[in-house]
Amino acid sequence: MIPCYAIMPASVCPHDCPSCCSLIVTVEDGRLTSVTGNPAHPFTQGVICGKVREYAERVHSPLRVLTPLRRVGPKGRGEFARITWDDAIGEIARRWRAVIAEHGAEALLPFSYAGSMGQVQYYAGHPLFHALGASRLERSICVSTAYAGWRATVGVVTGNDSEQMVGADLVVLWGVNAAYSTVNVMTLVKQARARGAYVVVVDPYRTPTAQQADEHLMVRPGSDTALALAVMHVLVAEGRLDRDYIGRATLGFERLVEHLPAYSPDAVAASVGLPAETIVRFARRYGAGPRSFIRIGIGLSRHDNGGMTCRTLACLPALTGAYADPHGGALLSSGEAPGFDFSVLERPDLLPRPAPRVVNMIQLGRALTDPALAPPVKALYVYSSNPAAVCPNQTLVLEGLAREDLFTVVHEQVLTDTAHYADLVLPATTSMEHEDLYRSYGQFTLQLALPVLPPPGEALSNWEVCARLAKALGVAEAHYATSVDALIREFLSRGAATARTISYEQLRRDGWARLDLPRPYMPFAHGAPTPSGRVEFYSETMARQGLPALPTYVPLTEGPERQDLLRRFPLQCIVPPNRFFLNSSFSQSALLRRRQKTPTVMLAVADAAARGIGDGDPVRVESARGAARFTAQVTDATRPGVVVVEGVWWHRFHPGGRSVNVLTDDRVTDMGGGPAFHSNLVEVSRV
Repeated sequence: MIPCYAIMPASVCPHDCPSCCSLIVTVEDGRLTSVTGNPAHPFTQGVICGKVREYAERVHSPLRVLTPLRRVGPKGRGEFARITWDDAIGEIARRWRAVIAEHGAEALLPFSYAGSMGQVQYYAGHPLFHALGASRLERSICVSTAYAGWRATVGVVTGNDSEQMVGADLVVLWGVNAAYSTVNVMTLVKQARARGAYVVVVDPYRTPTAQQADEHLMVRPGSDTALALAVMHVLVAEGRLDRDYIGRATLGFERLVEHLPAYSPDAVAASVGLPAETIVRFARRYGAGPRSFIRIGIGLSRHDNGGMTCRTLACLPALTGAYADPHGGALLSSGEAPGFDFSVLERPDLLPRPAPRVVNMIQLGRALTDPALAPPVKALYVYSSNPAAVCPNQTLVLEGLAREDLFTVVHEQVLTDTAHYADLVLPATTSMEHEDLYRSYGQFTLQLALPVLPPPGEALSNWEVCARLAKALGVAEAHYATSVDALIREFLSRGAATARTISYEQLRRDGWARLDLPRPYMPFAHGAPTPSGRVEFYSETMARQGLPALPTYVPLTEGPERQDLLRRFPLQCIVPPNRFFLNSSFSQSALLRRRQKTPTVMLAVADAAARGIGDGDPVRVESARGAARFTAQVTDATRPGVVVVEGVWWHRFHPGGRSVNVLTDDRVTDMGGGPAFHSNLVEVSRV
């Protein structure tokens, strides 16, 4: 029986994951005691991951920041003394005014991302920093490359509903380890298999998702575009096409046909790392009919050529007519399906003219250390992110954060690696302690989460802190005078027709509502919202940007083709999520760290033998940027020449005090300004 002092309200997982799971939580005597999936939600169906099931540990973590803190020791040491909110707000306002007076407002830099996917908290700082005239942050660390590539083909970031894969003949999970990163997709995959679907996983190593598939295509990292083009080659050569769909809904097919001879299976087999006959067999299976569904992961876009990869994959369903089949099509993300007007939350009208400069978040290390940057970044405000752990070229990032002349404020739930470098740390609420609206990028419902716990100590939400700062600085005060529920109401009312039918009252009553979309949802059944109104095999927009107008395989900047680098760094290294650390948010958990055991690097048997490395040995992984220590996991789950480092551990929990992002580079991808996290050449040696 449930004790009389227990309540079981609904909530929403706030983390950066496509599922956006609906939760049932148990609160007893003011403490969160359990978190489970909500079986009533139509998409998540009561299934949640082990990370969120243990969420009570995060909410009541001994690392929680409960009061404002001021640094009293060296940067990076994490030594603080308690201060009041009035002292903190007053000091920030005073220091920022001094920075603006001496260097100009662009010397202020906000840094945030998806520590909370709630829309109010995600965008809470935008109006404040716009009104101040601070440098703008290009929030490119996750989806920008993938979305740019997808839009180049179909114009908008949406796709056929994943639920429609139940009934497909073929399900392809391309570059997505759904068992780790979007567990609800695996529910649908199992249902599809029960109805006869054949499941193929395309991934550079044998993930738990691949282990559950009928077939695993272990491609070389960054070669997905070449594989997709070879599939197109076979479809065209063997006439496995939907001519009616191509004729009425696509642009540039004839040019594509002329382009494809260079991508025969024989021609690309070495680059892809698969036998030509395997590629042909896969292409024939895909071209057997339109009832094929491709679920695409964001991770495969984190290569130098990642935008083109997503553009190319978006073309495949147009050749077979799968976009127009009730159980076919493809989905990269559902993110733009609601058609929201984000100006309600972002308030670009508060920006000065001309607009301030833009700093790409993946190049934070450069921004903090480049002596030629004018004006220099003198004040950094971090919320909903942990750049000391998640940014590439980590050595440079930590060097910048250690600057004594950089005034850094971190608004955070727990004492992260970044918080250890802060001059002031401000206590933040979790999603269990504030109200917010959630949209998903893997399904088609909107959800509202109300607070189920009071904020611990003196914790405030992103919105509340920005409101206090706006008042202290005398900017954007009218915006922050709006209540959170009123802001959500306005945001809903300004959406496209798909969202305008959903009211705040409905969400408060039911917890969620599906967007007003047809079932089945086939947004590209009759074309696409591109400049031509069609799915574009040939893109004039791409050509004007100086990019290939047709899907084209471009080798990696740092990959097997770089013979000069291979002599020193002969192994490709990818850095996907691990089971318990989907992102760095979960690395704070002692329980999850025990389950994950230790930071590991997966090596093929032959690569380990050639280096005298045994399973469980301590090893050093080195790239051109730096080196970190791991434990070797010798396995046949990865191919020779490819090593895999799963997950982002915080530096202070990582052997040697440096984590995986000391290996990764901060160069941008082909489109969207995103990071090439998975395009790294390394060497591994026994310690």
